[in-house]
This record gives sequence, C-alpha cells and structure tokens, in this order.
Amino acid sequence: MSFFNGGEQRKDPIQLIQFEETFQRLEELIQKTDSGNTQMDNLINLEYPDEEIDQNREIIDGILMKFAENENLQSNSVDVPIIPQVFAGRGCTKKMSLMEVATLFENYDKTGASVLDLQGRLMAEVEWLPLSLVKLSNLTEIDISKNEIMALPSDVGELKALKKFDIHSNQLINLPRSIGELTSLTDLDLHGNRLKSLPASFEKLVGLVNLDLSSNFFTQLPDSIGNLSSLEKLNLDKNELEELPSAIGSCTYLVVLQVNFNRLNSLPEAIGNLVNLEILTVRYNRVKNLPETMCNLQSLEELNSSFNELESVPDCLCSMSSLKVLNIGNNFVDLKSLPRSIGNFSMLEELDISYDQIRVLPDSFRFLSKLKVFFADGTPLEIPPEIIKLGAQAVVQHMAELVDKRNRFPNRILKGRRGLWSCILSCFCLDEVVPAQRS
Repeated sequence: MSFFNGGEQRKDPIQLIQFEETFQRLEELIQKTDSGNTQMDNLINLEYPDEEIDQNREIIDGILMKFAENENLQSNSVDVPIIPQVFAGRGCTKKMSLMEVATLFENYDKTGASVLDLQGRLMAEVEWLPLSLVKLSNLTEIDISKNEIMALPSDVGELKALKKFDIHSNQLINLPRSIGELTSLTDLDLHGNRLKSLPASFEKLVGLVNLDLSSNFFTQLPDSIGNLSSLEKLNLDKNELEELPSAIGSCTYLVVLQVNFNRLNSLPEAIGNLVNLEILTVRYNRVKNLPETMCNLQSLEELNSSFNELESVPDCLCSMSSLKVLNIGNNFVDLKSLPRSIGNFSMLEELDISYDQIRVLPDSFRFLSKLKVFFADGTPLEIPPEIIKLGAQAVVQHMAELVDKRNRFPNRILKGRRGLWSCILSCFCLDEVVPAQRS
C-alpha cells in the first residue's frame, strides 16, 4: 500500500511497482557490465569494448534516462524514490553515482550548459559515462579527469562544439574511432591513462593546439602525428618510446616538445624542421648524439638533454642565438667537452654540466655575459670552490683572467693545486705563475 501526504494523489501505486522492478533490472545489468578489474583485463586485449558491453550500456542508459525524466517526483510521497538534485563543479565534493550523472546530463540537456566539470567527482564504481553525454551538443569544455573511467562513449565524436577535453588520470585503454570527428578540439589531455596506441582517425584532429599523452604506455607514435599541423605543445613524457617518427618534423608550429623519461636512442634529423620550437626536453633517455640539424632551431630558448649518454655537443649548436637555458648535465662518463664556440650563446642565462667529465672550459666561456646560473657539481673542473660560490659571472670573470694571463705569459707553465700542468690551456685553480724551466 502507498501513502501520500496531501489531498491529491500524484502517482499511481502501480508505477511504484514498476520503479521497483526497474531498480532490480538496473542493479543486475550494472553488476554484469561493471565487473571491476576483470573488466579491465578483458578490455586490455580489445581495441574497442565488445558488443555485449555496449548493448548493456545502452539498456542501462535507457533506464537511467527514465529516472532522470521523473526527477521531479513529489517529495511528499514516502514510497516514490527521489532522484537527488546534483551539481557539478570544483566547489562540490560529493561523489556521484551513475544514476546521478545521468540526471545531471538530463539537466544539462535542458539548460544548454557549455561546461561540464566532473573532475574527481565520480564514485569509483563509475567506469564509463552514460551515452546521453553525446546529446549535450552545446558543450565546449569537458573535464572528467581524476576518475576511474575505462571507456568513452563510442559516439563521442558527435560533440562537434567541444574545444577542451580533459580526461587525465583515468583508466582509458583505447580511444573510440569517432574521436577524430571532434574537429573543433584544440586541447586534449590524456595523461595518466593506459593507452598504447591512437586510432587512425586521430589524424583528423588538425585543430589540436595542446596534446598531452604523457604517463601512458606508448612504444611508438604513428606517422600520422605529422598531420596535426596546428600543434603547439606536445607532451610525451613517461612512456616507452624508443624513437620519434620523422613525421614529427611536419608539426612546424610546435613550440614545446617534451619527451622525458622514455627510451630514445636518438632524435630524428627531421627535428631540425621545427623552426618555431622554443623548449625541447629529452631528459632521462639514452641519446648518444644530437643531430646536426638541430642547429636550425634558431627560436630555441631551452634545451634539456640531461641524464642521457651524450658523447659530444655539436659545435654548430652554438649558433642558437636565442638559447637561454642549456642543461647537458649527468651524461655520465661520455660528455667530456663543450663546444669551442660556446661563447656565441649570447643570451645564455643558465648552464648545467653537473656530473659530466668536462675538465676544461673553452676560452669563449668568458663571453657569456648574461650567464646567471652555472652548475658544475661533480665535474673534474679545476675552478676554486670559492669562485663557484660567487656565482656564474665570477666563473666567467675567472675564465677571462686566465685567458688574459695566458696572453701575457705565453711561454710560462703553471703550477696548480693538483700538480704541475704542462699547458695553461688546461689550468684552473691557479696558485701562482712560475718561470718555465729551460733545458
């Protein structure tokens, strides 16, 4: 029996029985579709979720939408389930169930809202989004980051107005083919998922400006990455990449390229085509040599190739007149010298050669008039510690004085703290200038 507070009975008790039956059906389907880690293991070997899962999702979606349509049930009925009103946004910390998300989407569909923010808002059991998401045609920004989402709706490409899509820190294993239909997309953040490959349709995202694929499981990138002609920032950190495709040289609008913590053995010659590149970081790889074509990167302001296996630095690199930060430290025992023309880095403000085997600074070092930071920890350089403590310009001045002494006393040999040196070209930490012994 059903009781109502008030003179008017709003809902037929028969409808309550239908709700109860629907709830039971919904619970059974959710348990069948949402099988936790087992579901994850099944999806790892699939390019796309299987048909049964998609069918179940559609059935559940239909049920959820029925509830969403009845969200205005009168609260004075003690037997009728009430769908709670939910709000999305950073200010709300309540975790949302799948049913609440469906209700939210129904509200968004009615109001025509353009921004959906569900960052960290979903219960751990919510591993996919209701298919009704794709009906929210006014959405321009979606943030569903920091959840446990395993799959996106297969028709996500219908969100034609979408410009920013943040899906970082989820459990995505694959991307749907339709993602290539998001032709208005400019920002896509996929870092911190379980992706190993990109669908062929990805090459259609020619409007992408910022793309973050870091902290995934990519072992290679498709050549089609070169079709992303508008790309300005590409983050590939913390993957398993052994090489970059030559096609990346076609992304000529790239300003920032990050490929740290991978397995690169080299950089492609085509990297020299990235004439607008300002920041290039390839830390923690296995790179032994930098290609000569990098000398074409006249817009480069920061180059970080620390923690590699560099044997040398191309002398022509010093033609990069815009370079402000150069970090070639921690290249183990391989890197033993700096380019002779390092003084051509007229804009250089920071230089790091820490834990390299560099013993001698080139004469041109004295021309680095804008150098503010100089790291040389763990190197065999014979520069007095008290001079290094005074800062980068003190080292520059020290080099200038050494060169001046050599010019004034070309026929002298010098006595240093670590013994007699045969040539002033390799002397640092000088105590005194002594007359050369004559035979």
